[in-house]
Amino acid sequence: MGSMPKNGPQEEIAGKALGFDAEVPDGGYRWWYLDAFSDDGKAALTIIVFVGSVFSPYYYRARRRHAGNPENFCSVNAILYGPDRRRWSLTERGAGDLKRGRDQIVIGPSRVEQSGDERFIFHIHEVCNPWPTRLSGQIELSVPALGQRSFELDPDGLHRWWPAAPAGRVKVTMKKPGIAWEGAAYLDCNAGVVPLEETFLNWHWQRSAAEAGSGHIHYDATLTNGERRSLGLRYDPDMSCYELADSGRDTPISSTPLWRAQRLCRTVSGQPRVIETLEESPFYARSVLDLDTGLGSRKVMHESLHLDRFTRPWMQWLLPFRMPRRPLVRP
Repeated sequence: MGSMPKNGPQEEIAGKALGFDAEVPDGGYRWWYLDAFSDDGKAALTIIVFVGSVFSPYYYRARRRHAGNPENFCSVNAILYGPDRRRWSLTERGAGDLKRGRDQIVIGPSRVEQSGDERFIFHIHEVCNPWPTRLSGQIELSVPALGQRSFELDPDGLHRWWPAAPAGRVKVTMKKPGIAWEGAAYLDCNAGVVPLEETFLNWHWQRSAAEAGSGHIHYDATLTNGERRSLGLRYDPDMSCYELADSGRDTPISSTPLWRAQRLCRTVSGQPRVIETLEESPFYARSVLDLDTGLGSRKVMHESLHLDRFTRPWMQWLLPFRMPRRPLVRP
């Protein structure tokens, strides 16, 4: 028992490609995150592609046995939100189901392709849970450019975050369920050389929906030693990002309805309003807020993560019911 061997600080992860083939050390992780809202405001989606699935109970146990090869713990978390067509899928797979190259990553039947510098295609073919319905279709993401700067989330540079394309457009064409829409989208990448729970107790993240191609993004984290880290960015239409001198104030919002997890956000004035809690677990929540970010009232995608809850034994016992794992296939 014990933690994985220590790894050193990371180098810059931003670039002209998304880094699908980047090295991920034992105990580490890399994920690519896409979210989008439909233009009519009635639908949304989230897709997260993991190498070293950070919320996996199987990867958590493997790391404690010093067997934390991240390629053995990969997954695609694909979620559709809508008034009558909600779907949720997350299946973990082993290294035999993973293929990675500069312009493509394949995990089981799903894959993501980069076509040129400004187009990305997500081919999703997953089985939902807890009810085993199919989730199948294509999401095409177009971006004006990729941002060329990532940011350290901790003092030692062990965790980096890259707002790769804060303001993009998606065209969603799903066969199962049969839906199609277009809307504004956001793409980023996170990479770490040690597990999240070794560094962070919790974090709160938010990004405002882009209007005229500009918006704000905030990270507020509490480290395991109690130190607070805050990062506020403004992004512009050319995807450049720069740090805000004044990123507003920490503002508590209502706890999650079922598990009563704390949520904090950044706002300039007024009282934030929770439009909808999209995802809720004992340690994680994703919500849509209405608040003043300094660019006027905006719709905001928000997440709260409580890693001190994630590591509790009862939580590790519950997670496999929500996150099935296919048998390990050796490459």
